[in-house]
Amino acid sequence: MSWQPEINELHKREEWARKMGGEERVTKHKAQGKLTVRERIEQLLDPETFHETGALAGKATYQNGELVDFRPSNFLLGTGLINGRKVVVGADDFTVRGGAADGSIRGKQEYAERMAHDLQLPIVRLVDGTGGGGSVKSLDDMGYTYVPVNPGWDLVVANLGRVPVVAACLGSVAGLGAARVAASHFSVMVEGTSQLFVAGPQIVKYGIGQDLSKEELGGVQVHRSSGAVDNVAKTEAEAFQQIRQFLSYLPSNVWQLPPVAPSADDPDRKEEPLLSAIPRNRRVPYKIRQILPMIFDKESIFEMGRYYGGGTVVALARLNGHPVGVIAPDPYVGGGCLTVESCDKLERFVDLCQTFHLPIVNLVDQPGIAIGLEAEKKGTIRRGVRAVAAVYQASVPMIEIIIRRVFGVGGAGMINGHGLHLRYAWPSGEWGSLPVEGGIQVAYRREFEASDDPQVLYEELLSRLEAVRSPFRTAEQFGIEEIIDPRDTRPLLCEWIKDAYQLLPQQVGPSPHPMRP
Repeated sequence: MSWQPEINELHKREEWARKMGGEERVTKHKAQGKLTVRERIEQLLDPETFHETGALAGKATYQNGELVDFRPSNFLLGTGLINGRKVVVGADDFTVRGGAADGSIRGKQEYAERMAHDLQLPIVRLVDGTGGGGSVKSLDDMGYTYVPVNPGWDLVVANLGRVPVVAACLGSVAGLGAARVAASHFSVMVEGTSQLFVAGPQIVKYGIGQDLSKEELGGVQVHRSSGAVDNVAKTEAEAFQQIRQFLSYLPSNVWQLPPVAPSADDPDRKEEPLLSAIPRNRRVPYKIRQILPMIFDKESIFEMGRYYGGGTVVALARLNGHPVGVIAPDPYVGGGCLTVESCDKLERFVDLCQTFHLPIVNLVDQPGIAIGLEAEKKGTIRRGVRAVAAVYQASVPMIEIIIRRVFGVGGAGMINGHGLHLRYAWPSGEWGSLPVEGGIQVAYRREFEASDDPQVLYEELLSRLEAVRSPFRTAEQFGIEEIIDPRDTRPLLCEWIKDAYQLLPQQVGPSPHPMRP
């Protein structure tokens, strides 16, 4: 006698699980322009590689000992491949109780985190629901309340220092669901169908009197520049593509090195436009995003958090196929100075590179930490010092290319200058404790007060100091190691990255300063 009846029972339960919340709820879900949880997993992973764990977990209804109905858990988990590498996927099913915890089996979320932790695999969270304690009505059903606990949060925090953690906000995500999005190395939300908030519109309305729609409270127009998520996608398919690209730069865990890919881009490529990329007029900005592709491998630049702390650009890229972290300025946003937001962004990115052993290329045009009353009210100096501390604590190979300004504490903190200070400067470089133009007024205050023509005196002093601030004067004192033709930047970096990757085996393992969200 075989076990075929039990196998038939198994297949019946699996079939019910694949129906998710039922035809009516699935239809309503898709009418909102959203994919079902199983369609999402199919699009994210390499074809036919998903292996589900816990499909039979859910709420069963029996009559006379026979199963008559089955509502699956609203959380799916399993493993699959992304670009041929294994990952763990944990995904909410909004068609079952709106993704809330009272429609889930709590152990499944924790198991996904444990699987990533113990197997040392990246984890991708597809978040579409609250993930918290459900509605107040559930308390009436239970007959008691409870002291809240974030399920599996010890693993959530530990994973940030062990494996790549990625999260996609794919619906109206609140409370613990929002926290699961934020507790990641990279997060993305989708225009029109994603909203993220600590508490939803109804709670906000009755709690603090703000009457807002979901979009007004937590839509893309709020979080594009809030710093709560890294990137925005136009569609779910684009969000999944961003996830796949992000993971392609990182190792599967901190005990491995970043994956080097074949490159068809000439490491000795020299771009003529680099020679005039920085305007001679110091007051004229330039477009950094036109410069980056001339230095790094073609089509390899993956920018994160463009609209948060916009004066600082952070991205992943490749040099001759080798993944690197990139820090660069955007002088069109506040002159590229270090604001509270850009300090937070810089600190988080350096910690990401440190955690996963990514060498850092720092293209520096840094006028310094933001000044003025508003900057002081925000305590910008403390955030600036935190960012500088992250740079100094990083042990991954780092190289500095000075393309324009290096001034003050902010400029000095762009690299740890107390070790082997690997850096090159373009002829457009200028540096000091503060810019000459502003410093003249302070340094020669008494002379200006006594002058019959302060403007003429200003022009005379500026002309005299113009020659002094030449980068060649600094090079004479070995205050800058090398001044280079900007067109040589890529070949020099492609040579440096070979040496950097020779040093990386000494870096493997957990960082003493792993990334925090």
